[in-house]
Amino acid sequence: MLNLSHNNLTGSIPSSFTEMVSLTSVDVSYNHLEGPLPKMRAFEEASMAALTKNKRLCGNNTGLDCPIQGRRKANEHEVQKVIVTIFPTFGCMLLLSFVIAGIFFYMWKRNPNDTNMTQEMEANCYDGKMVYESIIEALENFDPKYIIGVGGYGTVYKADLSTELVAMKKIHTREDDEMQDLKSFENEIRTLTEIRHQSIVKLYGFCSHPRYSFLVYEFLAGGSLKNVLNDMEQAIAFDWNKRVRVIKGIANALSYMHHDCSQPIIHRDLSSNNVLLDSDWVAHVSDFGPASYFAELAYTMEVNEKCDVYSFGVLTLEVLMGKHPGDFISSSSYMKASLTEVLDQRLQSPMKRIVEQVELLVEVAFSCLNESPHSRPSMWDVARGLPIEKCATKRFRPTSA
Repeated sequence: MLNLSHNNLTGSIPSSFTEMVSLTSVDVSYNHLEGPLPKMRAFEEASMAALTKNKRLCGNNTGLDCPIQGRRKANEHEVQKVIVTIFPTFGCMLLLSFVIAGIFFYMWKRNPNDTNMTQEMEANCYDGKMVYESIIEALENFDPKYIIGVGGYGTVYKADLSTELVAMKKIHTREDDEMQDLKSFENEIRTLTEIRHQSIVKLYGFCSHPRYSFLVYEFLAGGSLKNVLNDMEQAIAFDWNKRVRVIKGIANALSYMHHDCSQPIIHRDLSSNNVLLDSDWVAHVSDFGPASYFAELAYTMEVNEKCDVYSFGVLTLEVLMGKHPGDFISSSSYMKASLTEVLDQRLQSPMKRIVEQVELLVEVAFSCLNESPHSRPSMWDVARGLPIEKCATKRFRPTSA
């Protein structure tokens, strides 16, 4: 799915969209587009709502006849490889009116017998020139020495594109679960192209290729929260002030996803491995492959936003304890634990100016772990400083620190 709505796009829709064979649905509403729709299923089957509020779109879908135009003859030995450049809607590029448009800027010859040489790249780069070959060259064809992380969904590489460092996730392809891999790939693209938040990782682009697919993100030098907590030196540098700020950043990201998006989003896989830190210890939630929209979940009711709330409670305790709290919360008496038992012993006890915030976070974490999903707070409440009375009876006193 590709959602380009509400982006002030102008001009015609590039016919090169027809080469994006994995594109199944599209939304270009509320722009200033004109001209014929590409002859492909995604546009032909698009609803009127996905095409509305444009200038003069025409084609089979709209029922409007397009004016006859001269067609250019292309050399059969040439192919156009398309980069669709997407600029974040931050307002910093007013003259470009938040351009998200297809532009042709990279062409080369290929063997006419080779039918697997087409790559589609959708990029969100500052200079708009993050081409497929640059990434392959930077990674020396995915040399293992560039690997910075491995997960069930993909392998993450660090790539130096001369102008900036990026993180590139090469998607795992499993023969026994190819459809699930494709769904996760599309979910992450759909989610990260629709949301913008300082505590959510930025997607620069993606490439879909018969051999492999990958996603390109901003590079975050701090690495994963899990690795920081597991490293003694980094964990000690990760003091209480930083930990409180990271937890609040994660809460803000989840609150935004649940309550501020046009279609609320559930992450479904929040963990310390999926939270990345930049060089200033700012948290960025990542890995949206399993993410789901509330509207989709309404039919199954298998999960809801309270699952994210529970995961946030677990993650909050992990940040404060310095380790996964699995054994701790599996005990029926964990609610009776003292503050000293909860906090990471590698750090000195928090000072008075921060201890109340730490105590509050422990109480909030416990409330998020309530066995009854309906009794858990919303992330909107958590992000805005949930009063302790709504969580549990306050058990910790500042003198305990």
